[in-house]
Amino acid sequence: MKTLISNSLKLSIIAMLFIAYGCKSSKAIIDSGKASPKLSAKQVIREHQKNDVKFKTMQAKAKIDITQDQKKQGATFTLRIKRDETIWLSAPLGLARMMITPEKVQFYNKTDNTYFDGDYKLLSDFVGFDLDFSKVQNILLGQSIYDLKAKPHQVDIQDNSYVLSPKNQDVLLELFYLMNASHFKLDSLQLAQQLNRRILQVDYKSYQEVDKNIIPKEIKVIAVEDTDEALIDMEIKSVNLNGDVRFPFRIPSGYKEIELK
Repeated sequence: MKTLISNSLKLSIIAMLFIAYGCKSSKAIIDSGKASPKLSAKQVIREHQKNDVKFKTMQAKAKIDITQDQKKQGATFTLRIKRDETIWLSAPLGLARMMITPEKVQFYNKTDNTYFDGDYKLLSDFVGFDLDFSKVQNILLGQSIYDLKAKPHQVDIQDNSYVLSPKNQDVLLELFYLMNASHFKLDSLQLAQQLNRRILQVDYKSYQEVDKNIIPKEIKVIAVEDTDEALIDMEIKSVNLNGDVRFPFRIPSGYKEIELK
C-alpha cells in the first residue's frame, strides 16, 4: 500500500538529507580574514576548491533540532559516510533510518510504519534542482553543489562574504554561494525557485579544523515550500575519520510505502 506524503513530511525528509557533521579533537576557527575586492571570481573559486575536505570514511553524532508548525523536536543521530558511496543516518534505537547511495534514497520510520524507496527524481522535483549523491555530499562538506568551472561566475562582497553567482542566472532557479573570507568554505548556500515559492537555504554558522581539514561545525537548514517551512539546527557532538564503518539497513516487512507527489 502506498501513502501520499504531505508537504511538511516532504520537508522533513529533504532536511534529513542535509544533516552535517563535526569532528572530535577539533580546533575552532576564528574568522579573521577580510574580503578583498581585488579577488576575481576565478581566484575565489580556486581557493574554495583547495579547501575541500579529504577523508575515506566518517562516523559522527549530532544533536538535531527540527522545528515545524511551531513544534520543536530534537534527538541525537548517528551519521556515517563512505566518501562518494554511502550516507547513512540512524535515530536512537534504530527508530528511523535513511541510507543514500548514488543510485537511490531509502528511508523508514518505525514510529508510523512507513518507508520510502526511490530515486532522486522525486526529491529533485520537490527542491527544484537536479539532486544527486554528489550534491548532497558537498552540502555536508560546505562545498559548492555545481562545478564552478563549468560556466562563468561573478563575485561581489556582502557582509564580509564573497557572494559568488552565475553570470547568467537560470530564470527558474536562482543560485548564490556566500563564501567565507578567511577559509573560502561556504557561509551560506541559497537556492530559490520563485515561481513555485520554494527556497532552500543552508547557513554554515561555524567551522572547525581537524587534521588540517576545515569542516562545518554548526549548520542551519531552512526549507520552504509555499507556506510550509522546516528549520533544522545541528549541534555537533563527535566524529571519527577513516575508521571502519557499517551501514545496516533493511526495510521491515508490512510497512506502508511513502509516495512523493
